[in-house]
Amino acid sequence: MSLSALFQEQRKNLNSFFDQVDVSQAEKIFQKLSDCEGSIILSGVGKSGHIAQKIASTLISTGTRSHFLSPSEALHGDLGILGPKDILFLFSKSGQTQELIDLLPHVKKKGAFTVAAVSRADSYLAKACDLSVVLPVDRELCPFDLAPTTSTAVQLIFGDCLAIALMQSKKITISDFAANHPAGFLGRKITLKTADLMLTGEAMPFCSPQQKLIDVLHVLSAKRCGCLLVVDEERHLKGIFTDGDLRRSIEEKGSEALQTTLAHLMNSTPKHTAPDQLVFDAIHRMEENPKHPITVLPVVTEGKVVGLIRMHDILQAGLQQK
Repeated sequence: MSLSALFQEQRKNLNSFFDQVDVSQAEKIFQKLSDCEGSIILSGVGKSGHIAQKIASTLISTGTRSHFLSPSEALHGDLGILGPKDILFLFSKSGQTQELIDLLPHVKKKGAFTVAAVSRADSYLAKACDLSVVLPVDRELCPFDLAPTTSTAVQLIFGDCLAIALMQSKKITISDFAANHPAGFLGRKITLKTADLMLTGEAMPFCSPQQKLIDVLHVLSAKRCGCLLVVDEERHLKGIFTDGDLRRSIEEKGSEALQTTLAHLMNSTPKHTAPDQLVFDAIHRMEENPKHPITVLPVVTEGKVVGLIRMHDILQAGLQQK
């Protein structure tokens, strides 16, 4: 079977899951997790164990106290992590995983609430846990219907949806999320502000609307910002004049452009941003018109220019779109 055919087959399998899954039962599990006063402990064996680990990580990063518990390690001391306010969430396609069955009575003695996500309603775990949901799987993508493929995909979908539902119910803000992701590309994406990268002071390419182009060309060249920021005496932004505007002005007016004031050459309605805006939002402002992307944005507070952010500096900071 070709890769394209496998894509189609898996799409059919996943559509079947969405058509059959008991949403009302899933909502009961979500509500129980939402009311949890302790931690949500996830466990599974084999591929289901890998999925449980991933979901635990997603829960943690989106604001929910969570851990992964290896069933074998739990029976050799790690069960001490569980308390009566915690929820143990078990993932098993068959619902008959012996390691989880062996673990269950000890968990109940600890007083923890138990939840099972299985693919067989008549399985031991589905019946023995306090709450369970069946994740329907018609067949695995594997041609022998053996290797966990579709079953792990639906486990991951279910777990991720629960994690985001909990995130939304807790009203996690971008600031909360940023506090959990201070490093790497994601950390920079959600923490770096325009003020952190903008040019200020002597680096700023200022000029006034009354100045002639010939008199400010040296500023355009020396500041190497690719633009002139046209401001009044109090540095209120009046317009912008870019390298592109220079070429267009010469093409349209010839040498006459050099004797024309910036008031007649500038773009009087330039895009701008604020110093407390995320740099990633500034990128979107620059690229929101794909036909005419811009590479510089004035940074403005209360109408006054306080800085300039350049795409060049954004790229150097490693914040280009990914």
